[in-house]
Amino acid sequence: MKEMAAAGGTEVAEREIALTVNGGERRIPAGWTLADLLASLELDARTIVVEHNGTILRDRSSFASLELTSDDSLEIVHFVGGG
Repeated sequence: MKEMAAAGGTEVAEREIALTVNGGERRIPAGWTLADLLASLELDARTIVVEHNGTILRDRSSFASLELTSDDSLEIVHFVGGG
């Protein structure tokens, strides 16, 4: 997203942060929560397990309040059904 600066009317890019997701760098808008990231990846929280900075997140209801910060490290494992 872009916003118009109050003075001068020039466009200013929204601030981004860099974090690691499954071993690769990903840039996201500052202020995003884990739920925002999962939505952008089109992942259903009911079918994944997330490790945040070395800790497995067991409480999926916390995803919407966990604000991601620069240098966070996430491992996301997606379960796939089949036989």
